Amino acid sequence: MSSVAVTDKEDEILDRQEHHEKGAPPRYVGFIAGMFSGVTKNAVGHPFDTIKVRLQTSAKGRFKGPMDCVWQTLKNEGPKGFYKGFTPPLIGWVLMDSVMLGSLHVYRRIVHEQLYPEEKKLPLFGHIIAGLGSGWTVSFVAAPIEQFKARLQVQYDAKSKVYTGPLDVAQKLYKVSGIRGIYSGLLSTMIFRTNFIFWWGSYEIFTEWFKNNTKMSNPSINFWAGGLSATVFWIFAYPADVVKQTIMTDSPIRSEKKFPRWIDAVKHIHKERGLKGFTRGFGPSILRSFPANAAALAAFEASMRFLH
Repeated sequence: MSSVAVTDKEDEILDRQEHHEKGAPPRYVGFIAGMFSGVTKNAVGHPFDTIKVRLQTSAKGRFKGPMDCVWQTLKNEGPKGFYKGFTPPLIGWVLMDSVMLGSLHVYRRIVHEQLYPEEKKLPLFGHIIAGLGSGWTVSFVAAPIEQFKARLQVQYDAKSKVYTGPLDVAQKLYKVSGIRGIYSGLLSTMIFRTNFIFWWGSYEIFTEWFKNNTKMSNPSINFWAGGLSATVFWIFAYPADVVKQTIMTDSPIRSEKKFPRWIDAVKHIHKERGLKGFTRGFGPSILRSFPANAAALAAFEASMRFLH
C-alpha cells in the first residue's frame, strides 16, 4: 500500500473521530441527565419495590402472595407503609442513575473511539460492553444505598424496628462491622448488575426496531424501548436480585451472619423454597419495571437532548 493511501486512510479515521466528537454530547452531560432519570424512577416505582423486597425477604407463610402483602401493608401501616425506605432511593436513585447513565454514556464513547473508530454508529456488541461497564461501576454506589433501603423496608412494626432512618442504618452498620458491613452486598450487587448486558443490548435493539418500523417520536421510542428493555433485564436478573436482597437483610454482625458467602444464600433459598424461591416477588418487580424505567429513560433521553 502506498504512503498516500495510508495517509488517506488515517485522514478518514480522524475525520470520523472528529465527527463522533462533534456529534456526541459532552461526556459529563449523561451524569446530569441521569439525575432526572433517578427522580422519575423513584417517584413511580417505590411502592412496587417495597412489596417486592418484603416478598423476597419475609419468613415463609407471612404473606400468601403479592396482593396479600399489599393488603397487610395497607391495613397495618397505611399508605405510608408503601413508602418506607423512600429517602435512600430518592437520594440514591438520583446518585445511582447519574453514575449508571453517566458512565454508560462515557463507556459508549470510549468503546466507540477505541474499538470501533471506523464505524459511524456503535454496534450492538459495543452497547453490551458499555452496559456491563456501567453495571459494575454503579455497583460501588448502589451496594450501600440498596442495603440501607432494604433494611428499612423490612421493618414491619415497632417490634422489628431497629433503624430510624438511612443515616441510622449507616451509623449502626459501621459501628458493628466497619466499612465492610456497609459494603457487605457489593459482590451480590455486581453479579446482579452483570445482567445489564441484557438491558442495554435489548434497549439498542428495541430502539432501532422502532426507528425503522414505526413513525413514533423520539420520546415515545425512548419510553417504549426503556420499558421493554427493563422488562428483559428483570427476567434475566431477578434470581440474582433475590439473592442480593437476602444477603443485604442478613445480620450485620459477621459472626452472626447466616450467609457469609454468596453461595450460602443461594443454597438457603433453594433449600427453603426450591427454584420458586428465586422468583418470589417477581410480579411486583415486573409490574414496576415497565412504567418506572420507561418514564426514567424517557426523562434521561429528553434531558440529553435538551442539555446537548
